[in-house]
Amino acid sequence: MRIAVLDDDPAQTEFVCQTLSAAGHVCHAFAEGRALVRQLRRQTFDLLVLDWNVPDMSGEEVLNWVRQSVSEQLPVLFMTSRSRETDISSMLNTGADDYVVKPVPASVLLARVGALLRRAYQLSPAATKEVFGDYEFDLGAKNVLVKGAAVSLTQKEFELALLLFQHLSRPLSRAHILDVIWKQAADIPSRTMDTHVSMLRAKLGLRPENGYRLMPIYGYGYRLERLEQGGA
Repeated sequence: MRIAVLDDDPAQTEFVCQTLSAAGHVCHAFAEGRALVRQLRRQTFDLLVLDWNVPDMSGEEVLNWVRQSVSEQLPVLFMTSRSRETDISSMLNTGADDYVVKPVPASVLLARVGALLRRAYQLSPAATKEVFGDYEFDLGAKNVLVKGAAVSLTQKEFELALLLFQHLSRPLSRAHILDVIWKQAADIPSRTMDTHVSMLRAKLGLRPENGYRLMPIYGYGYRLERLEQGGA
């Protein structure tokens, strides 16, 4: 998952990002609230970890902006040194999904993050397959069945298809896709992602006549959406 961390303490952000990266997540650190908001206008994240007292725009203000302008569903974990009961209840009532008080052990941080992500994206840590209508993903063998028939995909095609289905109807920025699928590789040609999307559209039949639309969002990224019966 792609996670943004807002904290102006370099040691804290290093601890959080190292902990999350070791668990397989892609972590982006921000020291200022407005810098995070600028990126939220341009790209997508799966989870926000917010400190309260940061320069120029507090974690509380960022949370308010996210709930009004981005999404009510984007999971937000508040991680701060403010431990008063009134502070905790205030942030939870404002829209935070969880609240932990620093210092947070790595095991607790991972447990809280994992719980939020499972709840938000309906992930099962013990799952060996994920099914979306006629599409069945075997997570171990990394293959896909469409209406019971096997479809040959490369590893990157499989990973990209699974990412799109896991975020059905949600716009995903190109930066998000590059981070999660290509691990921030700097030498990926700009057309590589577009080629993979085109191959998935053809191989998996992601077309309106089959009930799905895989569409580009100009200047942003891609979205896979499921159409209503008979929709186009």
